[in-house]
Amino acid sequence: MKNIVLRAGFLLLGAASLARPATAADVVELRQPKAAKVVVMLRFNNGSASDPKGKEGLTYLTSQLVTESGTKDLTAAQIKDLIYPMAAQYGAQTDKEVTTFTFQVHPDHLDKFYPVLKGLMLTPSFTQEDFDRLKSNQLNYVDQLIRASSDEDYSKMALEDQLFRGTRYQHMTRGTAAGVKSLTLDDVKQYHARAFGKNNLTIGLAGNYPAAFAKRLKDDLEKLPTATVKPEVPKVAAPKGMRVEIISKPDALGSAVYAGFPIETTRAKDDFVALMVANSYLGEHRKSYGKLYEKIRTTRSMNYGDYSYIEWYEAGGSNMLPVPGTARKANYASIWLRPVQIAEGLRKQYPDELGTLKVGHAPFAFRLALREMDDLVQNGLTQEEFELTRTFLRSYTKLYGMTPAKQLGFLLDSKYYGRKDWLGELDAQLAKLTLADVNKAIKKHWQTQNMYVTIVTDDSEAQPLADVLKNNTPSPMSYAKVVREGLPKEVLAEDEQVAGFKLNVSEVKIVDTKDTFK
Repeated sequence: MKNIVLRAGFLLLGAASLARPATAADVVELRQPKAAKVVVMLRFNNGSASDPKGKEGLTYLTSQLVTESGTKDLTAAQIKDLIYPMAAQYGAQTDKEVTTFTFQVHPDHLDKFYPVLKGLMLTPSFTQEDFDRLKSNQLNYVDQLIRASSDEDYSKMALEDQLFRGTRYQHMTRGTAAGVKSLTLDDVKQYHARAFGKNNLTIGLAGNYPAAFAKRLKDDLEKLPTATVKPEVPKVAAPKGMRVEIISKPDALGSAVYAGFPIETTRAKDDFVALMVANSYLGEHRKSYGKLYEKIRTTRSMNYGDYSYIEWYEAGGSNMLPVPGTARKANYASIWLRPVQIAEGLRKQYPDELGTLKVGHAPFAFRLALREMDDLVQNGLTQEEFELTRTFLRSYTKLYGMTPAKQLGFLLDSKYYGRKDWLGELDAQLAKLTLADVNKAIKKHWQTQNMYVTIVTDDSEAQPLADVLKNNTPSPMSYAKVVREGLPKEVLAEDEQVAGFKLNVSEVKIVDTKDTFK
């Protein structure tokens, strides 16, 4: 094993690790003598893209069974009783290419807690009772919850299903309905031995721990088997034109839009930071200064928020900041429009003024978002826009590593991308960035002609929306009279231009919600 030690001097973002890709069983140490926790992260280079065909969801279920069951010495209930006074915590996170087990405990309790960590990783109990419980929860999510709980998340998962169709990236990390139903306890036991091995493991340590602990952990994890599986990373091209899938579901209150297209850059490449500036200007997640947010929500009060992304953003509905643990080599850019009103709702709200409305706000909002992105592709940022956005990011990105666990997680991500310390390097990269760098990255990676589009909407809206998009019918913005009268003339003039913005739609398909993620 190789041992990489990152010693004191790590302020918020940390010192550097070696400038090469993560190899099997490397150890990343982030020593923080005054920290109140010890953090252990065990990053395996296998994720849902490693799931065997027909067994989609196996990696996720296996990782959950490791952390949600017991060991050969302790039941799950006994572990909970043991660690409760320690305020210790642990869990598993599965993404497309990596699975991460994270353990956190106060330094005073490390010796007492360690047998739990060791037992879970080396001798998990894998009981039938725990398997049945976790499989039932996972199947309920895939079969029911994802469709019912959040149309925003639903649209994001459905876009990935479309964008990566035919590859091992297509299915959600929690799998498909058929895949999860097929899983057995024997599948989990066999897969655990094949997928979670010492040769696809990177060990991360952060906080205040004895110097001898790293060797102890490293030596114990040498007892893991040799992994024989790895994720399949797809090579995906953008479609010709816009391929739209409208998911029709009963009783949807709005239309959630998610659109994207593959891009060649990731954090592994230097032009990613340039695209970060462009993306932040267009639609930084949960920030009200972005152009999408300002135009769609602030000016026109159409929905809750509108954002853009240049990589997967985990749990965007609950995470205000990016989280580590989702390192991917196949990447895409996207636009996320949180639900806008449908015609049925607008007719009920304003029967006298909008009583004959055929389609809601989705086509207008989508056109407006694409028009803003297209303007950047054609014209780029101005010097002032570049300076303001870069200044914001130089401060904002320092918040990414607010805890030892996040600092360590981003270091493990950095290794996966073959960088020294992406988060630690970021400010220096931003400082030397130029306007020309940003506009060049926009031209290279962004476009508005060829993309995958997923819209989750009410069954009453699906066909009228499909007709508008298929026929490229202009979509004027529908305001109540009192709202229209309060808008500046320049906004109304812009509305007319947006309504006729041409969409390069090549295919529109309506999908019944019951037929997704099967």
